[in-house]
Amino acid sequence: MTFSVRWTTADLEALPDPLDDTRYEIIDGELYVAKQPQYYHQVTCAEITWALTDWNHRSRAGSVSIAPGIVFAEDDDVAPDLAWISRDRLAAALDEKGHFRVAPDLIVEVLSPGAHNEQRDRDAKLKLYSRRGVLEYWIVDWRLPQIEVYRRRDLALALAATLRQADTLASPLLPGFAIPLAELFADIPRE
Repeated sequence: MTFSVRWTTADLEALPDPLDDTRYEIIDGELYVAKQPQYYHQVTCAEITWALTDWNHRSRAGSVSIAPGIVFAEDDDVAPDLAWISRDRLAAALDEKGHFRVAPDLIVEVLSPGAHNEQRDRDAKLKLYSRRGVLEYWIVDWRLPQIEVYRRRDLALALAATLRQADTLASPLLPGFAIPLAELFADIPRE
């Protein structure tokens, strides 16, 4: 007989603060441990954050958050790279500790190297965000460079587009937002 541990938010809170750059997330009770991302991952996050924040300041449509804590349930506790939430959703989204309890409208994950990291973002998080009502999910790969855009279709997130260097990222969720991928990835060296 085998036993598997089902991790919860309470388990995370009981862990000592990491002395290094370790990050912890729980998806369906499974603990995911990752190191803090590297430089070009963060450059990509910063460029997307800047573009979304600039659009949001002009539109006043919602709020942009970097690595917000999202606690969907005691066994679903994640911190995506970036989230945008509309004013309507934000009003009822935060708990007393300042964590999201309601799905943001948009979640952005920038891939970190490694098969385990990619599986988490492409599979486990896609399923979680789909189940929890996220309206749009961007998986950003700065190494290729490309962005996979998933949009809610009926009850699930489905791949709507795979954008590459010559394309422009836009969304019906964010009227007036647009950024050419060539501009977004301009500071990422190509091999």
